[in-house]
Amino acid sequence: MQKEMTDNHLEELRQAMLTLENPGIAAKITNFIGMPIQKALDLLPKNWNEKVGDITRTALIKASDAAIFTMKDKPGGKASNVLHKVGVAVSGGVGGFFGFAALAVELPVSTTIMLRSIADIARSQGESIADAETKLACLEVFALGGTSIEDDHSESGYYAVRLSLVTSVSEVVGYVTRTLSDKGSPAFVRFIASIAQRFGLQISEKVAAQAIPAIGAAGGALINTIFINHFQEMARGHFTVRRLERIYGKEAVKTTYESFFKANIQIKK
Repeated sequence: MQKEMTDNHLEELRQAMLTLENPGIAAKITNFIGMPIQKALDLLPKNWNEKVGDITRTALIKASDAAIFTMKDKPGGKASNVLHKVGVAVSGGVGGFFGFAALAVELPVSTTIMLRSIADIARSQGESIADAETKLACLEVFALGGTSIEDDHSESGYYAVRLSLVTSVSEVVGYVTRTLSDKGSPAFVRFIASIAQRFGLQISEKVAAQAIPAIGAAGGALINTIFINHFQEMARGHFTVRRLERIYGKEAVKTTYESFFKANIQIKK
């Protein structure tokens, strides 16, 4: 017999939905820089798109080995969000000072710190970071919170992303041993490519904002703080949903989440 969700868990799920379906990083950065991201994108070099894609994939692969595997597997406890924000702010200051040229150095560093923060949040939600699926779920966070939610709102953006990655995750889990990227398996390469495609869009928006001449080192640090705060929020929402799925089952949680999502859309209309 299916367990009925408690009122506290229903509210947790509703809050997770509100977080996961919030506007993407572009809207948050736009509020900070006071100009549309599209105008900022025009300031980037002509070949920036290809370079950002390559750097993003490299950053995710490096971060996957450097961030999670140095952490102790102790589910529960409180995540150290502030410490990670400070680290990312410092790397953002470097990026803001040197601009686009520093991206290849700054992004792997900031991505590693963010992934470690995401893993810390996962652990605080009762996940075992020694588990292969948890490691991949941490990387999934980088694909969340973008702007490609379906126009007809027939399904939440969050579950649409998870559905698009489910095949890749199931393929990779069977290959994960000591690290994620040592094997160089085709399944892992495809998984990273899927994450990088969405994460790269958000990286482009961040880089565009940092490319504005008036931003500088201080602005770069603030943009990176907005950036990590965004992914910490996505991680809290994601791992709250996963924790509730372990209690009530995936289908029950998804059905309730989608009902909250559709009700929220109706309120906005």
